[in-house]
Amino acid sequence: MIHWLQHTTGGLLTLAAVSIAVLLLMIIKLKVEPFIALIVVGLLTALAAGLPVGTIVGTAQKTSDSLLEKGFGGILGHITAIIGLGTLLGSILERSGGARVLTGALLRSFGEKRAPLAMGLAGLIFGIPVFFDIGIFVLAPLVYVAARQGGRSILPYCLPLLAGLSMTHAFIPPHPGPVAAAGLLHVDLGWIILMGAVCGIPAWFVSGVLFPSWIGKRMNRSVPEEMIVVEEEDEHPPSLGLVTGIIAVPLVLILAGTFGSIWLPKNSVLAGIAAFVGTPAVALTITVLLASWLLGYRRGMSGKDLSELAAASLRPVAMLLLVVGAGAFFGAVLSATGIGKAVADSLHDAGLPVIFAAYVISCGLRIAQGSATVAIVTTSGIIAPTVTELGYSQVQLALLVVAISAGSIIASHVNDGGFWIVSRYFGLSVGDTLKTWTVLETLLSVTGFAVAAVLMAVV
Repeated sequence: MIHWLQHTTGGLLTLAAVSIAVLLLMIIKLKVEPFIALIVVGLLTALAAGLPVGTIVGTAQKTSDSLLEKGFGGILGHITAIIGLGTLLGSILERSGGARVLTGALLRSFGEKRAPLAMGLAGLIFGIPVFFDIGIFVLAPLVYVAARQGGRSILPYCLPLLAGLSMTHAFIPPHPGPVAAAGLLHVDLGWIILMGAVCGIPAWFVSGVLFPSWIGKRMNRSVPEEMIVVEEEDEHPPSLGLVTGIIAVPLVLILAGTFGSIWLPKNSVLAGIAAFVGTPAVALTITVLLASWLLGYRRGMSGKDLSELAAASLRPVAMLLLVVGAGAFFGAVLSATGIGKAVADSLHDAGLPVIFAAYVISCGLRIAQGSATVAIVTTSGIIAPTVTELGYSQVQLALLVVAISAGSIIASHVNDGGFWIVSRYFGLSVGDTLKTWTVLETLLSVTGFAVAAVLMAVV
């Protein structure tokens, strides 16, 4: 029995299925923190597969070559600075009033009749540097005002905004999901930005423009009275050009680094400069320094104010990084035990496209336990050995990341914190939230995956 479990494809697949089942049991039923559950299941899986203890945790004299340290250290060394700097950038933009400036300009440009589209674009643009929940906290009051002025249901205004925020959070770096998947599958963030936009924008149009227009005519939900808050206007807001420019800087630099290596002469000065400033951590550092000066110091913030802002904004990131690190360790175990290869062989024998398998696995994990991050890091760990064997190009890897990220947001329901944030901030009952937000997330997921799958078939 032990030999079958450790050395046959059927046994390894059984071990993989049991591992995932135990992981979900710990997270869903026992309410264990996901990063602890991932470490425990990773250790138990490695022991059950017969890996030597020294390989798993190292020895008293040397631990650096252990799966535990390599799993954690490899991914965290890649993503920690990116996620930390991206979080800080979003906080500076939020504190400076950039969201109000951006949304106000869009509302004025599009007019009252097209205000829902303006809210969607605001979510799409402002969602690039800020986390999903922060985007809601900052922009929700503007939704209330626009819906009240338009005299319409809140749904055509809040749903486009939510679709924009969710699309960027799922598909566009420096958000944690695509950054973590890129690190685990070794793909350049420039390609993730490009493919994420190519797949995400059509998905946003379907879920954030077409669907709200349809559902808004069938469900009329007024703005909750308690949500109407009169906020003081900033007498000296930052300019629209400054806000959009700062949001664009890291994307432009990262893309320049990615495509500079392709289009510029190798070993040239320009290629070296593009590679340097286009490194994600460097690009974000430059942007944070610009934002700190232009939106911070020049607008009256002191060094102490910026320091306190950084401390407050980075505090929630710790748990996220622990989950990603633990997920990377679990993925390293799956690879070292041969489980990943067994999954790859079974997919090959079944003739199932890898991109479809990755999407289905990610969807299943998302629906079962609610965390998009857990779904992404676990799926990436399972799929990584298959990708290595197939020798995918950077474009194909980026499309695979999009598919995994798309699966990680499908069918948001009561086990997802985002579900309750949407319900609370827009005054929707559980039933209404399921009919609107859950459907929106599913449309965003399915459309994003469909575009990625079509592109994968032709590249």
